[in-house]
Amino acid sequence: MDSPTLFFSILLSLLPISELRGGIPYAYFNGVSLLIATPLCVLTNALVAPIVYTFLATFHKLFHEHWRWYASFFDRFVARAQRRVAPKVNRYGYWGILLFVAIPLPITGAWTGTLGSWILGLDKRKTMMAVFGGVIVSGLIVTSLVVLGVGIDSVFIKRI
Repeated sequence: MDSPTLFFSILLSLLPISELRGGIPYAYFNGVSLLIATPLCVLTNALVAPIVYTFLATFHKLFHEHWRWYASFFDRFVARAQRRVAPKVNRYGYWGILLFVAIPLPITGAWTGTLGSWILGLDKRKTMMAVFGGVIVSGLIVTSLVVLGVGIDSVFIKRI
């Protein structure tokens, strides 16, 4: 276990394209114990929700005040998203966010779950708890696949 491996595991856990699907297998296949890799990557990925909320709150407010085209586009985008997704959100609520984040597939995860919750104007604290719960479940799923799978590295890591 060396510092560059831990650094890249943390980086992969923070990136929207890889999240835990990349961080945990990368650490494991580079010699880091799953007892270290899983909690490290899960805690790192759980930081996505506060990072996204801070980033979006700051930049959205700035852009919305100063760029008319952004305000017009964003307001139309949010109205359309709320019309399309509101029935599902009302039905499943924060459990739906937790399950959405828990599925370790591309386009699902902490980034998308947090962004969707922010766009829909859901409660920040409840969203963060749901995302954290989903990240824990996703971490357990990815760790289980790594432990149980022979050749599972080919699912998560493309060999050239």
